[in-house]
Amino acid sequence: MGIRFWALGVSEADMIHVTENISLHENEIQLDFIRASGPGGQNVNKVSSAVQLRFDDAKSSALSADTRNRLKQLSGHRMTTEGILIIEARRYRTQDRNRQDAIDRLITLIRRAAEKPRQRRRTKPSPAARKKRLTAKRQRGEIKRRRRTVRIATEDA
Repeated sequence: MGIRFWALGVSEADMIHVTENISLHENEIQLDFIRASGPGGQNVNKVSSAVQLRFDDAKSSALSADTRNRLKQLSGHRMTTEGILIIEARRYRTQDRNRQDAIDRLITLIRRAAEKPRQRRRTKPSPAARKKRLTAKRQRGEIKRRRRTVRIATEDA
């Protein structure tokens, strides 16, 4: 069920492969290079080596509605109210490695969002487990009851 890129006028080289069924076009992500703190010495003050990746999931035709919803949940504070995912990469000294790191983190996030969560099956404790639990509670209560101070009954009262 793959999309035929040549029919869309897009070459395969311009695509970022996320999963078998999801491929993003490079035009769908925006990369801004900014100055970073951290490793780099005096180079930090001169070169914009940090990368700020922006991905608008609403405009992407590659993502299904379910994947989009899970992506919003997973991304948390990295997603703006407009639905733009912002990933900042400043781990490395070079622009190229930070760019690749940002793209890799986007791919990882989308892959996690593409996985459908397993359905939760409701379970019920067995009668033996219930009995064991209640017995343990009774024993614990008895231990606590025995710890209490004993009041001596006086004849005045």
